[in-house]
Amino acid sequence: MSSRPSLLVLLGATLAAGCGAEPPSSGARLGLDVLIDRAVADELGAFQVVVLPEGRSRRCGDLQRSCLNQQVEQEEALVLQGPDGKKARALRFDVGLQGGAQELTVDIPVGRDYVVVIEALSRSNPPRFLGSSCNYLESVSATRNEPLIAAAISLTNGECDPTFAP
Repeated sequence: MSSRPSLLVLLGATLAAGCGAEPPSSGARLGLDVLIDRAVADELGAFQVVVLPEGRSRRCGDLQRSCLNQQVEQEEALVLQGPDGKKARALRFDVGLQGGAQELTVDIPVGRDYVVVIEALSRSNPPRFLGSSCNYLESVSATRNEPLIAAAISLTNGECDPTFAP
């Protein structure tokens, strides 16, 4: 049994410009409502999740302008664990939307003052940065965690490769 709490992330995407309804979330889920512009929907290949400590000292607007790996040292990112047991500083989830939603499971360390960055990645090889969402997470406890409704993905013209080294 892992000493980290498992957070079930509900990833909902609205494939049209504008606002969408928030996905329903229960107490055990960390909900993310991600808005995707129709122009990039066909290009979208994956979401990359990175969690950084000292969240309140970071400016989300700055973090969303380009690839996160160009702005922070890889060692700054927390080690996360995916549903397959794989551990990494950046977890990547292929897009597999069903009915406009996708569930993701991420284990993150118990702690306080985090920022969660979700980057939208293109299908190309190497992947191209399409935009990101930046969300402050006050705390993660070993017991129950309240849902986090993620900010919409800010689209940008990023020509960088967002890949974090394994």
